[in-house]
Amino acid sequence: MTRTITAPDAPLTDRQREVVALIAAGCSNDEVGQSLGISSRTAKAHSDVLRVKLGVTRRRQIPAAYRLLTGEDPYVPALVRLRPRRSR
Repeated sequence: MTRTITAPDAPLTDRQREVVALIAAGCSNDEVGQSLGISSRTAKAHSDVLRVKLGVTRRRQIPAAYRLLTGEDPYVPALVRLRPRRSR
């Protein structure tokens, strides 16, 4: 028998919260990787771990599961903190 791990049992790291925010913003694994300076493969690995921690089967369910679990909107920080700066 397998047990689903949820945030109270295994809290999300700051990096995982960043990944949740980017997924909520509609970013692909390639875009998550570019925004965070990691490979798209590493971004996918973060997504896979999040799916297990949040108890969902699909990547697109991650933001909703996060919102239900924490009561926080994961989309807002993505717009404020993670938008790439333009060089002048």
